[in-house]
Amino acid sequence: MGDVTYRDEYPIEDVVVDILIAKHLTISTAESCTGGLLAGRIINVPGASNVIGEGFITYSNDAKRKYLGVKKSTLKKFGAVSEQCAKEMVKGLLAATKADVGLVTTGIAGPDGGTEEKPVGLVYIGCNVCGKIKVKKYIFEGDRRQIRDSATEKALVLVRKYLTKYNTENKKK
Repeated sequence: MGDVTYRDEYPIEDVVVDILIAKHLTISTAESCTGGLLAGRIINVPGASNVIGEGFITYSNDAKRKYLGVKKSTLKKFGAVSEQCAKEMVKGLLAATKADVGLVTTGIAGPDGGTEEKPVGLVYIGCNVCGKIKVKKYIFEGDRRQIRDSATEKALVLVRKYLTKYNTENKKK
């Protein structure tokens, strides 16, 4: 299936919700740069209430620390837009919500805030499917809205990819 999206025929968020329902899994989100777009896309799907119970908008570093347990030292050493922060966000998300699947975003949507090392459009997406964590780095192009939309779409594609590989017999008890 690769990174195929279903926007025209069958929206990717519908695919994700259908898989979650079929596999009897729940999902939670924690969003920085996408600011609720990800949870909103999932919640747009009829039946989403069967799979999503909580979502956090952790735009500030204080919120990342307070709700997700991201370490102050991680934020100081690597920054909020880093693989390390995304990993701690997704771990903390599942610890806080007890969901089976966690999906997080942290990035620089612009138009300001970018540097040569961390340009506008840099986004880390973290996904945890029943204890298996993956963090992917992306650099999206466009304006603020386009970057946020692209990050949301890619997060849904990423979680679909890992959900299709997940065998429900391995689900934590």
